[in-house]
Amino acid sequence: MAVQPEGTPCWADAMFSDVEGAKKFYGEVLGWTFGESSSEYGNYTQAYVDGKAVAAVVPPMPGQEGQSQWCLYFASPDAAATAAKIRDNGGEVLMEPMQVGEFGTMCLAREPSGAVFGVWQAGSHEGFEVTATPGAYCWAEVFTREPGKADGFLSAVFPYRMKEIEDESVDFRMFDVGDNTVLGRMRMTDDFPPEVPSYVNVYFTVDDCDAAVARAAKLGGVLRFGPMSSPFGRFAALSDPQGANFSVIDITTTEGEMPKTKDV
Repeated sequence: MAVQPEGTPCWADAMFSDVEGAKKFYGEVLGWTFGESSSEYGNYTQAYVDGKAVAAVVPPMPGQEGQSQWCLYFASPDAAATAAKIRDNGGEVLMEPMQVGEFGTMCLAREPSGAVFGVWQAGSHEGFEVTATPGAYCWAEVFTREPGKADGFLSAVFPYRMKEIEDESVDFRMFDVGDNTVLGRMRMTDDFPPEVPSYVNVYFTVDDCDAAVARAAKLGGVLRFGPMSSPFGRFAALSDPQGANFSVIDITTTEGEMPKTKDV
């Protein structure tokens, strides 16, 4: 895939204290295979589906052991300029833009309501080599208790157009880049324990949601929600054995009509 337009999710990785355990879990649940770990880059290990890069796993940095979570990266033509926008709009830069060899430049940040995300300025590594096929990234949503803060920040930092679902029972917005809807934002309800901070939930595609949930449960994963059918596909929210949250979705099994939306 080519370099993605600014603001488009382009890569995902996660830190795991037990990298081999993570490789076994995701290998069986999502069908991933793994490349050689790169000692030059902190034993960063890419995951593949049919030979195409879809994500990566890495050991934690010192002091971050036991804090497994998926990090979604948004494409930027200039990571330093994006970092400046993050600061100017109330966000926090957790890791200053850092060049990663010839691969590109990365930055880590936290938006004002608390969700952590990454920025990626592509070099030779352009990001996901495939999406929306079994085992690959498909979709992501920012879960937040302060949607006003998140919406204002995201639309100021990235060139998004916003629309929302016309349903008073749910507070859900979508962010478009050009003609493509690239990200969702869900207001966290009281169903979420108060200690759970805002976060970005990453969806990986599967060919059978229920079978993927069964595989995850057998390997020590925890089902958080679903499986549930929707107009977008049949999906479920999970935590892996090391506590990282993610979702799986079968985009071929849909039910119901697409919700109506309006521009914001």
